[in-house]
Amino acid sequence: MHVDHLVFAAGPNGLKAEAERLGELLGAEFKDGGFHPRFGTRNHILPLADDRYLEVVEVLEHPAADKALFGQAVRARTEMGGGWLGWVVSVDDLAPYEKRLDRSAVEGSRHFPDGRLLEWKQIGIKGLMADPQLPYFLKWESEHSVLPAALNGDIDVVGMDIAGSRPRIEDWMGIELGDEFDGVKLNFTAPNGQPGIDVVTFDTPNKGIVRI
Repeated sequence: MHVDHLVFAAGPNGLKAEAERLGELLGAEFKDGGFHPRFGTRNHILPLADDRYLEVVEVLEHPAADKALFGQAVRARTEMGGGWLGWVVSVDDLAPYEKRLDRSAVEGSRHFPDGRLLEWKQIGIKGLMADPQLPYFLKWESEHSVLPAALNGDIDVVGMDIAGSRPRIEDWMGIELGDEFDGVKLNFTAPNGQPGIDVVTFDTPNKGIVRI
């Protein structure tokens, strides 16, 4: 299991403005990640260290956005003002999660602006929508060289503050979590309202430690 990427939903000012704001905080520039035709969303991405990336996403006025759970989740978070939508764990095999959740993984794809096609399968968005502290699971179908994290940036994700329950996430993931998971320190706090990611801590070469 690998903490693959973090998802931040754009606020009312839109995708470009949100990516510029976060980029200024982190001392880095996001790249246009393209359009998700199955989900009715589009994103900007920032490659991070350790084969991870940060995704800022917005929902579009597109028929797929009303049908796809991911589009619905992004729209709901944006309507709340934007912010952390969730975290994503990549795995080598989705079959155990399909069996446990009693549903099939959903195919996803998007074209980068340069035409390269990125493909994957994912499962767990319904769980994320019901309980935003939970990660969803992803299996990449494309070669590593095409993946957003392949550019391998120099910003580290060093910690996440999660409003929620460690046992709840352990049950969902099917593993025991230590104080650190895949190199990321986990700090659990009691939810003061909706559970989910409260703060992500980054170690950046240009801005030092940054908490968002």
